[in-house]
Amino acid sequence: MRDFAYARAGTAEAAVGTLAAPRTAVIAGGTELLNWFRLGIAAADRVVDIGGLDELRGIARDGDELRIGALATLNEVGEHPLVTRLAGALASACLQAASAQVRNRATIGGNVLQRTRCPYFRAEEPLPWPCNKRDPGSGCASLAGRHERQAIFGWTQDCVAVQPSDPAVALAALDARADVLGPAGPRTIPMREFHLTQREAAAAGEPMRETRLGADELITGYRLPVSTAGQAYVKVRERASYEYAIVSAAAAVRLAESAGGPRAAGAGEQRIAAARVALGSVAQRPWRLTAAEAELPGTPLTREALLPVIERAMADAVPLPQNGFKVTMARNAAVRALLAAGGAA
Repeated sequence: MRDFAYARAGTAEAAVGTLAAPRTAVIAGGTELLNWFRLGIAAADRVVDIGGLDELRGIARDGDELRIGALATLNEVGEHPLVTRLAGALASACLQAASAQVRNRATIGGNVLQRTRCPYFRAEEPLPWPCNKRDPGSGCASLAGRHERQAIFGWTQDCVAVQPSDPAVALAALDARADVLGPAGPRTIPMREFHLTQREAAAAGEPMRETRLGADELITGYRLPVSTAGQAYVKVRERASYEYAIVSAAAAVRLAESAGGPRAAGAGEQRIAAARVALGSVAQRPWRLTAAEAELPGTPLTREALLPVIERAMADAVPLPQNGFKVTMARNAAVRALLAAGGAA
């Protein structure tokens, strides 16, 4: 155990001010940061607690937007009537994350910043194997070792890890934006761009960077556009509780109008008017299937019609020797999410 100084921030601006000092960490729910300290993933000389900042709490509708404070816990988000009604995929993603006990502490602001669950990365120090995230330049043990749960998009020879957050996938699919506060003031980051794949990070000259959030910035909340589209989140995992996704998919579907309404019984074959779909645990960021989204309007809401659309959108997947099954699994999860969002599951 390493000693560190502890302080409670009085305002979000005060918390941001402390981040200018090196080796300063922010704590909210603490469900991830304390694990980093225990494993040696991170060390801090100062820890700033933002858990008492009421300005970062709350869930409310503001015109055509749903606003969610960064300190809202996963259970608060998942069970809030506004979220279940207006952002059902996000509610479902929050309630399928972790366990009920962890969800009572974990915040939605911290959840999207969690690190990969790669077992080579999550080992206690001193590491018995190379890991570029822990020891830059040492190599990636997973690349030549076990990688059945690793990336099928956007990976490089330096790292093949995936981002494990469930809410991040739904936020990306729903075109949410993160409100961020830094020394220069507030700004927003679209959640579909918030995380970086290894390839994107390498192209920017920072191969181990994982998000667009600056080291001196703080997530203060999220804004989601209000939509009447049906939504769903599908999580494929080895057990039904306290387990990370092998793959996941979030979808929002608006059906084409028919004479009796978009879901009228006996109105004939349902067709998609517009759709959004994102995959989780297939890359170091939620993976929007933009090619599928462009092709889906006019497509019948049937498994047979959806499968080839999703397959074409995933044609650029590059699986590793042990995780080719994730291509099929992710394809099927996307189809299931679209069918559920459209009311056909």
